[in-house]
Amino acid sequence: MRILIVDDSKIALEVLRNALEQSGHDVVTASDGNQALAILRSGTCRLVISDWEMPQMDGIQLCRAIRSEDLLGYIYIILLTSRNLIKERVEGLRAGADDFISKPFDPSELLARINTAERILALETRDVAIFAMARLAESRDPETGAHLERVRSYSRVLAHHMSGIDKFRAEIDAEYIRLIYLTSPLHDIGKVGIPDCVLLKPGRLNDREFEIMKTHTTLGAQTLDAALRQFPGVKFLQMGRDIAASHHERYDGTGYPQRIAGNAIPLCARIVALADVYDALTSKRVYKEAFDHDVAWPMIINEAGAHFDPDIVEAFERNEARFIAIRDQFDEAQALAA
Repeated sequence: MRILIVDDSKIALEVLRNALEQSGHDVVTASDGNQALAILRSGTCRLVISDWEMPQMDGIQLCRAIRSEDLLGYIYIILLTSRNLIKERVEGLRAGADDFISKPFDPSELLARINTAERILALETRDVAIFAMARLAESRDPETGAHLERVRSYSRVLAHHMSGIDKFRAEIDAEYIRLIYLTSPLHDIGKVGIPDCVLLKPGRLNDREFEIMKTHTTLGAQTLDAALRQFPGVKFLQMGRDIAASHHERYDGTGYPQRIAGNAIPLCARIVALADVYDALTSKRVYKEAFDHDVAWPMIINEAGAHFDPDIVEAFERNEARFIAIRDQFDEAQALAA
């Protein structure tokens, strides 16, 4: 695992670098907080050891900056400090630090704490497992292509934009954005329980078939509810359940399965609903050809207040270029040819 060391002292950087490289670790260094953030945004480091006392941006400020960023994957932060007062350690933890190493450090303690960090970061293999579960459902439909990648990317763009709106700022933070990117691929997990004769029918469904198809929402919610009973309070399971259950509800209350309306629909499900519909419109399916963006765009806009939350439609409008870029990045034809 590559480790980022942040310290304004060249001597301290070299001492830490030598200790870590001798134990076989890959190390990259930064001399200030801004340089550290640039490295973290590249996605090449997941573990940071930072000095507390630094000019311009100290270790506490760096912790807060990292936690406010929409970074892919969790960043584990160890603060290197001579501060040992309880109130100072509490300040560090509240800022987002995960652990501390006292100055002068002992190499064996340093390596032990890094091993702990690696065990915790390894838990994020959970993310891979979640996406694999979602792909299991999608694998039964040969024409969905890069649907999951697009929907999770669209959802993240919408959530990120809405995090800057006052009415959503208390609910949508960096962790929420990361979770919706992680869990939105679970929206159709319930399709594993839909018969092939319905799921893969080469044409529009009749009324009976459509009623069967609609049960994928409750099947998905039941699957994730079972996991929640075993692990109550786990945020990604809660959000995944809400998305699976409610992403086909409509803002005006005419959706399914519960016909709930407005803010009674979980915000994460309202976001994924728009992302999912836009992708369905602009992708080829067994029953339709793909619509051009210029056709799909007004169809989404015209559903503000009916199918979709008007605030989410506004976020969609303001991020048109990013939606087009994501659609081009995960082009259906390329995905099918891969």
